[in-house]
Amino acid sequence: MFLNELFLPVLMVTFMLTVGAYVVAVLDRLIAGALGTPQAGSVWLAPMARGAWLMIQHANATEAPDWQAWRLAPALYLALAAIGLAVVPWSESLVATDLVTSVVLWGSVEALATVVIFLHGWSANALLALIGGYRYVALGLSYILISMFVLIGVALPAESLQFTQVVASQEALWNVIRQPLGLPLFLIVGLGMTFWGPLNLADSTDLAGGTASEISGPPRLVWDVARAAMLVAFSGVAASAFLGGWLGPWLPGPLWMAIKMLAVLLVLLLLGRLLPRIAPERCVTLMWVVLLPLSFLDLVWAGIGALL
Repeated sequence: MFLNELFLPVLMVTFMLTVGAYVVAVLDRLIAGALGTPQAGSVWLAPMARGAWLMIQHANATEAPDWQAWRLAPALYLALAAIGLAVVPWSESLVATDLVTSVVLWGSVEALATVVIFLHGWSANALLALIGGYRYVALGLSYILISMFVLIGVALPAESLQFTQVVASQEALWNVIRQPLGLPLFLIVGLGMTFWGPLNLADSTDLAGGTASEISGPPRLVWDVARAAMLVAFSGVAASAFLGGWLGPWLPGPLWMAIKMLAVLLVLLLLGRLLPRIAPERCVTLMWVVLLPLSFLDLVWAGIGALL
């Protein structure tokens, strides 16, 4: 009883965190190399070598930081990624935490991420880190609202806030076809919440690394792993909500889920390498004036479809 209810879910989430972060690092290097960006070292060994190097580096210190918050923020962001991965179903019965309100739990992960990312920038007591934190807060609410409308849209045909039921409701037709606006909007949320590629405003190069500008050593390693793990969690939620999750012919359900997550990850990483970073003021306009109304339109479309 103890093994099934506690140990196996913890083992599942730990495995997904570790392997997922490594897969993101490898895929990102493969994509960068394919697009012509030179990559030093072995594609397969470089992520582990960098992780080992960061583990033995000295952790940086600023003048009068909030030490507890500064050191805790990367771990909290990693914990939020773990919570997100815990609600991702790999089959009808293989899910770490099969809550009846798992969609709501994911929404709370997105909301708390805004707090943790700002905490990471504020607690360093450094100018560029603080600006990075404020940048994310300026956009964080729009990410949450867009995601909320889109996920309510996929919950309507399932008549449930449980991800396993959302997947089951796509047996006849995937939500990516039923609600064509949903997946693109959700992918944008994923890029924004992990501040990846064109939406990397919190840790951008114009801020010398933003919220991460003053961290080094093991805290930097945890922060990088957490960002990659959150990208994996987003891929799992996207695959469950829009691509039918474990549903598919011939192959086992968990393998279908892994293939779909990998496909979403490839799209996110490719967008991160191909698209230029958007200026913060233009990004705010894009989110509030264009994408938020589109997400509401997606919700209306889903509601009409559920009534018919």
